[in-house]
Amino acid sequence: MPDMFHHKPLNIIYTGVAGTGKTHRLLQIAKDYTDYLPKTNHEDLLVQLLQELSWREVVCLIFLEFQSRKQDLVKVPELVNHEFYIAKASLNARDNHLRNTAWAVLQTHSPTDSKTVVSKNRASQAYFDKDHSGAWYLLPDSLTLLEDLSQQLAEFQQAQQDCHTGQGRRFSQQRFSMVSFHQAYGYEEFVEGIRPVMITSHPNKDSHIQSNNVPTQMSYAIQEGAFLKLCQRAANDPEQRYAVLIDEINRANVSRVFGELLSLIEPDKRAGMQNAMTVNLAYSGRPFSLPANVDIYATMNTQDHSLAPLDMALRRRFRFIDCPPQPELLPLITLGTDSQTDDAVEIDLSKLLMGLNTRITQVLGSEAQLGHAFLWQVSTLEQLQIALSEQIIPQLAQAAGGQVAILQYIFKDEPQSLSAQFIQDHQALMNHDASHNGDENNNAAQHPMFAGHNAFLTQSMTTGNYRINADLITKTGEFAKPFVYQRLYD
Repeated sequence: MPDMFHHKPLNIIYTGVAGTGKTHRLLQIAKDYTDYLPKTNHEDLLVQLLQELSWREVVCLIFLEFQSRKQDLVKVPELVNHEFYIAKASLNARDNHLRNTAWAVLQTHSPTDSKTVVSKNRASQAYFDKDHSGAWYLLPDSLTLLEDLSQQLAEFQQAQQDCHTGQGRRFSQQRFSMVSFHQAYGYEEFVEGIRPVMITSHPNKDSHIQSNNVPTQMSYAIQEGAFLKLCQRAANDPEQRYAVLIDEINRANVSRVFGELLSLIEPDKRAGMQNAMTVNLAYSGRPFSLPANVDIYATMNTQDHSLAPLDMALRRRFRFIDCPPQPELLPLITLGTDSQTDDAVEIDLSKLLMGLNTRITQVLGSEAQLGHAFLWQVSTLEQLQIALSEQIIPQLAQAAGGQVAILQYIFKDEPQSLSAQFIQDHQALMNHDASHNGDENNNAAQHPMFAGHNAFLTQSMTTGNYRINADLITKTGEFAKPFVYQRLYD
């Protein structure tokens, strides 16, 4: 990892087949953008909570804190005497006109149709209104815009409680946002969009009483997406680096998700850089420039051909780092000691995966290889049998289009007897059964667990012309012996 605070903006995509630890890399990167701060005292926690917040956010936070104590109505003296307000004033070295600041925030962010607030200067988004007694309250439809602040308040309150109880947990500040792209993911979730919000009508604002019978109506407001929220935090904290972490970036239409920001993500187009650019956002129309202290990391599964390909414009803006399978990370499975030689009987998962991938590459290409994560949690023979029958073979069968010859080559089944084949030719198996003139039933039916369930077995184990050996699923017969798995090494 380069110097976190002085490197140029990074745009990196980690590519590779499934199971090579790409998402794990994102989780490790997230730790580099997380500050774990010691909880020394209450004042330190206040600084950590408030130092990056605007006055409007602090006022909203105070209302949320009052609501957590079941108090919805707040008067200005209560507001300016709240410890959050006093602490923010101290951080800003302010000791004059604090009441005026509170009034300005409340009035500026009140609705234009308010019956109690008269103000010439109003922001585009309303958060507060006042009843006829002079008490202020949060507008119900603003709560969805305050989810991040609510989360910060909850973390602060938990950290504060831990301080009192003497627990050793640390208060963390995350300078990253992690999102997973999917086929329906769009610009509205990532940058900004018009979202529906439920507005509760208060026929009697003086009472400020809500009940199940209070009418609600649908309204729409421009809301910021995950990327835009992170960029605004980064712009307000230029001395720190921030990161957006995108899992499965090519599962969405990436050009549509980034929209006009596609022109801004190049390092030299960032704010303050040599060729800095500014664009107007699609919904709000306000100018935006991407901060230079935001890094973008993503993962891309090269194996999934159903995903949208990245266009050349996006490829040019990212570095691509290949993440190959790492079989050397896999352990040995020890099954005991050979009674004749007194040597340990082991299955080397590293050699097993290398052998499979060598043959997979020969017949299906390198993009069909198996990642080490398929066997990462395997420590017993039973777990290996389950991984093969429920994950590895089904995936390879899909990649091979169910062609028996390819699957049998991968698992070195051709010279083996039917009973020792991982993948059985369904027609050959039927002919084998028929040749016994009914003396032997279908291989699966010989297993007590499948008695009376032949129809289900046929459907679950058989696809097209191949079938997974029933002995592998029941962990019996030849598949209870280590040699069957050791033969997959070379």
